[in-house]
Parts: sequence; C-alpha cells; structure tokens
Amino acid sequence: MASSIFNSLKSNPSFSQTLISNLFSVRSVYSGKFANINLYSRISPLGSPNVSLVPVLDQWVEEGKKVRDVELDRIIRDLRHRKRYAQALEVSEWMSSKELCPFSSSARAVQLDLIGQVRGLESAETYFNNMTGEEKIYKMYGAMLNCYVRERMVDKSLSHLQKMKELGFASTPLPYNGLMCLYTNTNQLEKIPDVLLEMQENGVSPDSFSYRLCINSYGARSALNRMEKILKEMESKSNIHKDWITYAMVANFYIKAGLNEKALVFLKKAETKLHKDPLGCNHLISLYASLGSKAEVMRLWERRKTAPRKQINRDYITMLGSLVKLGEFEDAEALLKVWESSGNCYDFRVPNTLLIGYCQKGLIEKAESMLRGIVEKGKTPIPNSWSIVATGYIEKQNMEKAFECMKEAIAVLAEHRGWKPKPKIISSILSWLSDNKDVDEVETFVTALKAVIPMDREMYHALIRASIRAGKEVDGILESMKADKINEDEETRKILSLKHNKAE
Repeated sequence: MASSIFNSLKSNPSFSQTLISNLFSVRSVYSGKFANINLYSRISPLGSPNVSLVPVLDQWVEEGKKVRDVELDRIIRDLRHRKRYAQALEVSEWMSSKELCPFSSSARAVQLDLIGQVRGLESAETYFNNMTGEEKIYKMYGAMLNCYVRERMVDKSLSHLQKMKELGFASTPLPYNGLMCLYTNTNQLEKIPDVLLEMQENGVSPDSFSYRLCINSYGARSALNRMEKILKEMESKSNIHKDWITYAMVANFYIKAGLNEKALVFLKKAETKLHKDPLGCNHLISLYASLGSKAEVMRLWERRKTAPRKQINRDYITMLGSLVKLGEFEDAEALLKVWESSGNCYDFRVPNTLLIGYCQKGLIEKAESMLRGIVEKGKTPIPNSWSIVATGYIEKQNMEKAFECMKEAIAVLAEHRGWKPKPKIISSILSWLSDNKDVDEVETFVTALKAVIPMDREMYHALIRASIRAGKEVDGILESMKADKINEDEETRKILSLKHNKAE
C-alpha cells in the first residue's frame, strides 16, 4: 500500500490534477448526516456515470428550493474526488447556464479542466480560445496548462507556460509544479531540478509539492546524496510544511537502495509528522515491513488500534499485506479472524491479501482450502478471488485445478460485471483446454467466457483445435471468426494443417 504514493509520483497523472484542485477547488466538509432537503444527499447516491444529474438539479429548483454556489462548488469538488468527472461537469455546466447563483472565475477554471478531462483536449482548447482577453485570467491559463500536462504534451505545455510568463501569470509555484509533473510523467526526471532552480531565479518560492517532485526525481535516479541535499534545503525553509509523505518517500528510496539504517532514520522522522493520520500510519507499517522489522510493524499497529477512529478494511489490508511480506502467516491468519469478527463490511480484498501471500509462497492448496472455507460460511467470493488461486495453480502447472477455479470465477460474474480476467491466465487455460478436454467442454467454457470478454482469436483457436481433435468440421467456426472480423493468421493456418495431417 505504501508504494502507491511513491509510484504515483512517477506515473500517475492525478498529480497534475492536484495542481488545479489545490488552487481552484472549494474546501468540502460534510458531517455525514444530511437532511432530506440537502441537495448533496440527493446527488451523492447516484454513483453510476450513466446517470444524469440534471433532472435532480431541475427538480430541486422546481420545488422552490434555493441554489447556493457554495454547495454546488462542494458537490463538484466531491464528484471530482470520486472520479465522477462527467457528472461534475454536468453540475458545473448547469450552474453556469441557469445563472441561479454566482459562477466565479475559479468555478469556470474548474469547468475548463473538467471539459478537458471529459471531452478531450480539443474541446478544452476551443473553450479557452473562445474566451475574451479579459476572461483569460491566470486561473484560466493555469487550468489550460493542467490540461496539457494531463495529456503529456510537452511542446504545448512549454509554449503555454512561456505565454504565462510573458503575461506575468507565473508568479506562483503552480505552473512550475505542472511542468515538473509533466517531466515526471514523461520520464524526463533529469529536467526537474532545473525547473526548481528556474523558479528560485525568477523569485518564485517553491512549495512542499515542488520540493517533493524534485526529491522524487533524484531518488528515482538513485542520486541519493542530491536527494538528501534538496531535502535539507527544504527543511531549512521555515515557511515550507514538512509532512510524513516527504520523509516516507525518502525512506522508501533508501530501502530500495538497501540502506536500511538510513531508511530507519527517515521513517522515524515521518512518524513525528503523522498526527494520528491513519493513511500515513498504514504507509509506514508497509515500509517497516519492507525493512523486515516485525517489531516496528506491530508497534505501529498497536498505535493504530488505540486511535479513536475504528480500523477499517483498508487498515486490515495493509497489516495483512505486511505480515505476509514478513512471512508471518500464522499472525496473518489470526488477524484475518479478528477482521471477520470486527463487524466491518465483508470486503473480499481483505482475505485476498492472504490468498495472494499463500500463492506467492507456493501454498496453493492452502489458498484454495481457505477460499472454499469462506464459501462454506455463506460468503460469495468475487471473481478475482478465484482468479488468484487459478494463477497459483497455473504457476504450479496444475491446469486441471486452474481450470476449475476459473470456472468458479466466471460463475460468480453476475454480481461483478466490471471484472476482467488477466489475458495471460485465459491464454494458458485455453491452450491447455484445446489439447486436453473434449470439444463440448471447450465450447461450454468459451460460451461462458464470452460473458466476460469479447470473442478473440485465442478463443476461436481453442474451438478449432478441440474440434479437429474430435474429428468435427470447423467451417462454421471459421465463418463466425470471419463475421467477427478476425482474419486467419499464420497460427490459424498452422492449426488447420492439423486437420489435413489427421486426414492423412
């Protein structure tokens, strides 16, 4: 779990999204208890991206209720946080078109960013270019830069940033951070320190995010002395907030370099910045596990348990993953029992953590036994649970058991329509099936698989191979293959040659 925050610095475009969010969004704080007349309480449950929010907003007005810009800004912020971008744009455009409440320049900048996210860069450029000169204030330029950064367009980002400098719109860290995010996401890490230096030469004081991007650029290139030097520069700035994320990032790079004592120093610094942050506690637990320190893992877990806020499933996933990493399977099994009796929602990602651990250790039979035991308790696993075990059996070359587990995964698909099996798993099973099972069984499996993924060449090849083995005609299969616009390739012809060899 801890690794996600560090990996995202290298490859996750959401960091560029953070730039626009930090500047233009309105702070959103909800108590969790809403009266029926609260607009947010009507919109929040509509989680499907296909559900339009316009009728809900229109009905609100028809009922004679007031529309407040503060509440709509909060709703847009929350929808963006939940990655419901299309719905956020709907609310934003409804807000601007109805003119029932003020639509600030900040709200319009957010709308520009959402247009780029939902409809693409060309639509965002059209929106931006259609603004008058007076409307193109620094917030709009910042939003447009964010669109270029998100699409990883280096030349357009540099040209746009130069225009911002000429207009005097590059007096804050935001545009420079955008450029550093761009270089991070395009793997041009060596250019990031120069951007930080340019900021300082232009009289722009870096913020904590600026320093973090630069620290990451050095750490990712194993320039650890330079990484620590820039960290010390950051620490010397009294106006810069130092958080656990920065110190944990540095510790993570030292762990990767095998410098465990140095890593421990920065993990201890990170701990002083936690301030009862459960997410931070989880990250540090995972990093201590990477160091192989069970004592520190258990100490932090006890600290987490004493926090006022109840442990949630994410906490158990982190701790189980850490115990698995340490090879402490008995402790992991005991913790899973604690979770099962905790009253938390039964989320299969929790036991899946232990299933993965068993499979990684080659304990596939134990993994299957555990999963079937959960079924006996009346729980229905998600498809991925069975897929984990199937993968383990494939690695042990036990294809019969892998096939059985994959059939179980497909059988529970109805409740989990978003699941897709890994292509490598399906490829292995189809290859084995076509050589070892009768044609009826292959057809049954392929038919079931069609509910999960579209028919592809490998599925047709499995049907052709099994049919040839059974002495059946394959003309109908080839016609269906052609109808699906899948042309015969060299592998197809090689399989068909088996038919002629068999006839001879």
